[in-house]
Amino acid sequence: MSELVTGEAVALELRPAKLPSRALAVLLDLAVAVVAYIVVTIGVVAATASLDEAAQAALSVGLFVLLLVGGPIAVETLSHGRSLGKLACGLRVVRDDGGPIRFRHALVRGLIGVIEILLTLGVIAVIASLVSARGRRLGDVFAGTLVVRERVPAARTGFVPPPPPWLAGRFSALDLSAVPDGLWLSVRQYLTRMQTLDPQVGWSMAQRLATELAGRTGAPVPPGVPPAAYLAAVLHERQTREARRAFAAAPQGGDRPSVAPAGMPAPQEAAPYRPEPAEPYRPEPAEPYRPVPQDPPAEDRSGGTRPSTGFVPPA
Repeated sequence: MSELVTGEAVALELRPAKLPSRALAVLLDLAVAVVAYIVVTIGVVAATASLDEAAQAALSVGLFVLLLVGGPIAVETLSHGRSLGKLACGLRVVRDDGGPIRFRHALVRGLIGVIEILLTLGVIAVIASLVSARGRRLGDVFAGTLVVRERVPAARTGFVPPPPPWLAGRFSALDLSAVPDGLWLSVRQYLTRMQTLDPQVGWSMAQRLATELAGRTGAPVPPGVPPAAYLAAVLHERQTREARRAFAAAPQGGDRPSVAPAGMPAPQEAAPYRPEPAEPYRPEPAEPYRPVPQDPPAEDRSGGTRPSTGFVPPA
């Protein structure tokens, strides 16, 4: 792991590529470049068979420079440091500050690579990579670049072993407020790695951490309790308290707690609404039908009777 500090004061952790992976990537790039050079050379020679030997030699030199020197430079510039070999091996060329390379970086690496890789069969590049602390060859030193690993295997998350069942709840009354976060982190790291430590080294570390933790809590380690089990039980108690505190602080039912302004009494909670029971519907008894009395028919002057129409003739 190599830690670099950028101009914005940001620390970058980069994994420099090792010599075997870099050598494999260079061999793959050279194999692709040589195959392309042979195929293009055969086609150009067949197309320029009528030219003299000097012209054919000039074309051969031009193709060599174009394909074996200019090709890798163009590929690294366009792919921002990921050639075919580096892409297959999970590598990438970056600047010293962690940024992507540009044409000038690829140009310097390509020109010096002709000397330390092609002309000397890679001997100078291997020696420079072995001497350098970050595995850089001369082209990387002069160009200000670094070959790093892009595909990093994911680290396994540490598993904290649970405490023994006979210690469950034994430290519920322990005061953990004076224990700093750095000590909790040390205890957690020890518990996640104690299976890979030497037994004597792990026992001494557990005793030291248990003694320091007991001094912070003000209660000694109970007799007969192993230091590792004591650390696991106390850490489990702390995690239980944090989980209980987190769930207890969360509002229930999605309601936000009401906070009264300074100097005013806190609002009282209103009584829950309880609807009164409705009375059953009782229909009123209907009255019996009584016909409306009508006026008797009016008498005519002629002595006859005729229906009343409500019209009064004029006098």
